[in-house]
Amino acid sequence: MYDALYSRQSVEKTDSISIESQLEYCKYETHGNPYKEYIDKGYSGKNTNRPAFEQMLEDVKQGLISRVIVYKLDRISRSILDFANMMDIFTKYNVEFVSSTEKFDTSTPIGRAMLNICIVFAQLERETIQKRVTDAYYSRCKRGFYMGGRMPYGFTKTDTVIDGIKTSMYVPVDEEAEQIKLMFSMYQKPENSLGDIIRYFRDNNIKHLRGGSWSSARISEILKNPIYVKADADIYNFFKSRDVNIANPVSDFTGFNSCYLYKGKENKELVIAPHEGIIPSSDWIKCRIRCLNNKQSTRTCKAKNSWLVGKVKCGRCGHSLSIAKSNTKWHRYFICGMALATKKVKCTGTGGTIYADILEEYILNAIKNRLSEFKTLSKHEKANPNINKNKIRIAEIDKEIDGLLSNVAGANSILMEYINNKITQLDDERKQLQKDSILFTYTENCIVSDHVQKWEEISFEDKQSVVDSLIKVINIADGNIEIIWNI
Repeated sequence: MYDALYSRQSVEKTDSISIESQLEYCKYETHGNPYKEYIDKGYSGKNTNRPAFEQMLEDVKQGLISRVIVYKLDRISRSILDFANMMDIFTKYNVEFVSSTEKFDTSTPIGRAMLNICIVFAQLERETIQKRVTDAYYSRCKRGFYMGGRMPYGFTKTDTVIDGIKTSMYVPVDEEAEQIKLMFSMYQKPENSLGDIIRYFRDNNIKHLRGGSWSSARISEILKNPIYVKADADIYNFFKSRDVNIANPVSDFTGFNSCYLYKGKENKELVIAPHEGIIPSSDWIKCRIRCLNNKQSTRTCKAKNSWLVGKVKCGRCGHSLSIAKSNTKWHRYFICGMALATKKVKCTGTGGTIYADILEEYILNAIKNRLSEFKTLSKHEKANPNINKNKIRIAEIDKEIDGLLSNVAGANSILMEYINNKITQLDDERKQLQKDSILFTYTENCIVSDHVQKWEEISFEDKQSVVDSLIKVINIADGNIEIIWNI
């Protein structure tokens, strides 16, 4: 039998003890007894997946080893569980354990207790280091530093300086960026699927410029990535509505820079990036919503039965309403998706039968009334450049109002009067900004008004596009219709 001298070094650093130095300490403890060296170089102590360590345990089980000698406890293990399992094996085969610098005697209860205490601190040190590394990573993320990884299609990188620190940033590759723009332009139209984009690229010999091939998964990944968007207030509100942590204030969302979306263990973090975006926020959001809800946004044959399919929901159970047909004079009516799915549960939350013709006429009139609230503007009038500033101010007002409301619980009468007056002022400002923003948007999208005026002449797809641009969702509950507008 012989002594086993075990040494490990995960990364060779100038301030870490070398394998050779570890072995010299261990040799002193042999006192002239025969020994064998077991060396793991380039392996972490967080687990036991180390070739020399595993070979040493095999030799222990073969009865070849009498003692295991290490320079320090953390050289052999930094996990309490792994260490406990190892000591069970050592005890079973009557093998002593010696730490040359910590002087442990595992033959006594005190020695074993001290050994367990030290392994606890060794694990604590490892977890503390991991926490520092993670915190440093997210600190760099929040400052917009380049964090490595695969180069996104449409970009290359160049050197830059952020907060006095050298890093990298993306710059568009013109020919690749044009392909990206074409993808977004096509997919925002309801009649185009991912397959349609692939076929168009193939038929027009638009090749992947990095030697790959176009696939639905590859294009979908591009369409979902906010690294391409021109991040403005609409992007801020979109991610805020999805409970994403946003590192930057809304005032940073100027519509010039793009953004990074980092995925943590518990949540997601959105950060303004240093590079310029290439896709307008409206196009990116349309495509992202389609990707998030492909079942509703993919236009199937059933959707052809009504241009409201995908927009109407039961206000009681939240399920989408689908079209069903009957032999009555009305022919078509909406039914709760829960009832269709289960065929046993009858949802009566809508408050009665909803005939498609009547609902379509009601919604069309509501659209006309909504548009008539705003002045008719010339098609040739230029869009107001302050539209994004207005949206930023609206988001800031919402935050101010939320802050005021959070103080209501402990407010006295004087403070309550101040809060009410302040909220009224902010709400009036918000309404005016909303009205101005809608006017600007209306100026840029006068084609929507033209479509509404020629409703019976336009295509089914154009009707869907109008509804998509103006209405977020239509909730029907107990006979009441609630329209939630995008404008």
